[in-house]
Amino acid sequence: MWLLFQTNLLLLILLYFYFSYALLSSVFPCSCQLQGKFHLNGVHKTGDVILGGLFPVHFFRSVPDLFYVQGFRLAQIMAFAIDEINRNSELLPNVTLGYTLYDNCAELGIAFQGALSLVNGQEEQIILDDALCIFPQVSYFATCSCLTDRQKYPSFFRTIPSDDFQVRAMIQILKHFGWTWAGLLISDDDYGHNAAKSLQSELSRSGEGCLAYFEVLPRDKDTDEVRRIVNVMKKSTARVVIFQYLVYYNAQVVRQNVTGLQWMASEAWTAAAVLQTPHLMPYLGGTLGIAIRHGEIPGLREFLLKIHPTLHYNNSYGNSMVRFLPLLWYEDLEKVDTEFLDISSLRPEYNVYKAVYALAHSLDNMLRCKPGNGPFRAKRIFCSPDSLLYYLEMVNFTTPFGDQVSFDENGDVVPIYDVMNWLWLPDGSTKVQNVGEIKGSAFRGEELILDEDKIFWNFDSKKPPRSICSESCPPGTHMVRRKGEPKCCFDCIPCSEGKITNKSSRCLSFNMKTEFLSYHEPLGICLAATSLLGTLICAVVLGIFFYHRRTPIIRANNSELSFQLLLSLKLCLLCSLLFIGRPRLWTCQLRHAAFGISFVLCVSCILVKTMVVLGVFKASKPGGGTSLKWFGVTQQRGTVLCLTSIQAAICTTWLVSSSPTPHKNTQYQNDKIVYECAFGSTVGFAVLLGYIGILAFLSFLIAFLARNLPDSFNEAKLITFSMLIFCAVWVAFVPVYISSPGNYADAVEVFAILASSFGLLITLFGPKCYIIIMRPELNTKKAIMGRGSES
Repeated sequence: MWLLFQTNLLLLILLYFYFSYALLSSVFPCSCQLQGKFHLNGVHKTGDVILGGLFPVHFFRSVPDLFYVQGFRLAQIMAFAIDEINRNSELLPNVTLGYTLYDNCAELGIAFQGALSLVNGQEEQIILDDALCIFPQVSYFATCSCLTDRQKYPSFFRTIPSDDFQVRAMIQILKHFGWTWAGLLISDDDYGHNAAKSLQSELSRSGEGCLAYFEVLPRDKDTDEVRRIVNVMKKSTARVVIFQYLVYYNAQVVRQNVTGLQWMASEAWTAAAVLQTPHLMPYLGGTLGIAIRHGEIPGLREFLLKIHPTLHYNNSYGNSMVRFLPLLWYEDLEKVDTEFLDISSLRPEYNVYKAVYALAHSLDNMLRCKPGNGPFRAKRIFCSPDSLLYYLEMVNFTTPFGDQVSFDENGDVVPIYDVMNWLWLPDGSTKVQNVGEIKGSAFRGEELILDEDKIFWNFDSKKPPRSICSESCPPGTHMVRRKGEPKCCFDCIPCSEGKITNKSSRCLSFNMKTEFLSYHEPLGICLAATSLLGTLICAVVLGIFFYHRRTPIIRANNSELSFQLLLSLKLCLLCSLLFIGRPRLWTCQLRHAAFGISFVLCVSCILVKTMVVLGVFKASKPGGGTSLKWFGVTQQRGTVLCLTSIQAAICTTWLVSSSPTPHKNTQYQNDKIVYECAFGSTVGFAVLLGYIGILAFLSFLIAFLARNLPDSFNEAKLITFSMLIFCAVWVAFVPVYISSPGNYADAVEVFAILASSFGLLITLFGPKCYIIIMRPELNTKKAIMGRGSES
């Protein structure tokens, strides 16, 4: 609440019946003693039933010229609502409402005098035991949670949510944006301490977050204490600050350049104009806060235009609501932009309007009651305050603005707050805009509705900040709370063998079956055997080529690149073994790096071999001798080394930035733990595969263009066919790998490695081995050159 109302818990709208003092005493026996006469400022209107109201029209009785325009407008809205009800033929027909409105001067003592005068029906100072407890009281501004105690305050109702709901509303906003780590600044009074206690209690109960710090701002200008608090904020990792009080503090915010924070304002400060200034917006811009529900009251502006303080300066009672006439009323109000006529954001005013109508509806229901029903036991309806309480508890209606008004068992209205955002406009001006609402429900709890596209975030990213103490623990680890710190601050420790984490990040023992691509199962055995068989075949082919390295068929097909290609194929086949067996940290890190580098070495050799074939053919034509200088042995080695180094750099970057790690996955099946390697970075794996694909496509393209060369250089046809098989295998691999769960994904990758390796081995080296072993007569220079002549 605004600070000027913090001590005033009797800013109430009271309904009372215009009984004489004798009748009141006879109906409600109590001990009374005349003490003297009150001197109150007020206005009155006669009627069959009188509603009483207390409003702050002046600040302090001793300073009469401090006129509070909004307080005067609140009183006029009550008068407007009563006038509107009197003109409504369906509500309280044949009953005229009147009112008595007192100025409480924002002082508790005067407010209490006014409340007693309303109960007595006359301005006499008396001692009246518990009289207020039986008269219906509807507050438009009192939020203290203590007032929900029906044992102490059985006749108290309110049209504003209690502080308890304000706390829950702010927690819902924190929860919505994932802010579990926040600071709290409060005032050094009961209002601040009670709010802090409620917030801490609700955070502890809900488990939605923790307070990084909790600071009480001094009432005076203690710069040393304020400076200490600012240093606490700057050192804290919390990016969200909830403030319930900020007087004397904003200057230090500017002086120490406290930026990069997301502020959350309580209802008391969300609409505070003193903080919404251009020089504070670089620091407080983007603040989120909750505010009293705004409403629209048709016809109010026209009613206010007819108001003039002179109408309330003298009256038949000898009192006056206004003791000082503001100069603004000496002008034509309709042509002047004044706070009095600003109905764009009716908040406390809307609560007054609802309070009057709640009393009117309850009185209407009581007067329509048939004898013998409701709280009445006699045949005659007796209009008494305690009878009205029954109907006030049962009241349920909808305002013209569409809001439902009803009270729960504690006298609290159906709670609703507006969510506001401090917008910093490009021209330097400020605006408080409505970005959502939060409603309370007995069945659904708090319901938050936000239009996030409208929210102004005072950050370079233009997005909500992250404010957490510790990141959530990944699967397979559990939380260990840091000693001496809140529960939101913890470390993640790996679970011991045979345990997994539940939703609460606790390690639990389960007799669950573990699954991975093992050497002990048929699939793993077959894949491992195939890998070793392929490695053995590569070794045999390498031995054959080395033994026959001086023969024409070996020399004609670039023997050095052939040896490099066979070695790289052996590495490709052997790296598939890293995908079999229980994943470890070193196998997860090595498997894809070894796979990527081995295959790039293999495809690089094929690419260079294809380019050499094309270069030799061009050199055989007249004038093409210069082509061979670009395809010498040094250039071939350098090209292979350069292309392979690029893949090595990609793998190193991947391992350093976001290394693959072992992961226990329980998402596939609830009764099974699947051990797998988490990529760490999907982008890294995609870049690795993409680079291999680019080289393979270039090899296929060049070989395809050179496929019609003379038979002397027919290796281009073999390369074209081998790269066609290679590309087909890996294009099919991607969708199958993505859709394969658990250990089957590893099996798919191993199968792709083996299939592509065997495809290259058979298509590139099979025909040569056939000629060397089965047709040695063709392994001569004459035979090879003769094939070229025949073509």
